Amino acid sequence: MTITTPVMLTAGQWKVDVEHSTVTFTVGNLGHTATGTVPILDGTVEVGPDGLPSAIYGSLDLSGIVTGIPRRDKDLRKPKLLDLDRYPVSTFKADRMTASPGGGWSVSGYLTARGTRIRLTGDVEVSGQGQEATLTARTQLDRRAIGLRAPKLMIGHQVGITVTATVRHLASGSAGGPGAR
Repeated sequence: MTITTPVMLTAGQWKVDVEHSTVTFTVGNLGHTATGTVPILDGTVEVGPDGLPSAIYGSLDLSGIVTGIPRRDKDLRKPKLLDLDRYPVSTFKADRMTASPGGGWSVSGYLTARGTRIRLTGDVEVSGQGQEATLTARTQLDRRAIGLRAPKLMIGHQVGITVTATVRHLASGSAGGPGAR
C-alpha cells in the first residue's frame, strides 16, 4: 500500500458551491442497476490549522431526486419508500475525520433521512489548490437502516452514494451558513 500525503486545505470555513456539486447514487433494481441524482442544498467544511477538516456538514434535497424514470421518481415519494412529503431533506454531520493512507480523509458521522439518524462512514478524495477544491466522497448505505423496506428483488439493500462537491474558501469575516453550527 502506498501512503500519500493528504491534500491540505487553507484553515477556515469552506462552502459548497451547490451549482457545481451533485450527489449520485446506484442501487440494484429488478435485476438492473438504477442510478439517480439528488441536489445538494447546503454544505460546509471547517478546516483546522493543520489543513485537515474539523467539521463537515451537508444537506440534500431528497424531494429533487431524479432517476430518469418519472414513475419511479413518483414512487420514491411514497410513505413506504422515502416518504418525501414528510421528510424532503436529508442531512449529514461528521464527528470523526482523519487523514487516510490514500491522501484523502476518512469521515464518519450521522446521516438523517426519513426521520431516522444512522451512523455512516466513507472516504473522501481531495483535489485542488488555492481557494477552491473538489471533494469526492464515497460510501455505502444499507437502505434498511433508514427504514426503507422493499423486497430485495425490487430494490437492492446496498445503495452506493457519491458526493462530488466543489468547495470554496470563505474569506475571514464572511458570514457562515446553516452548516456553521
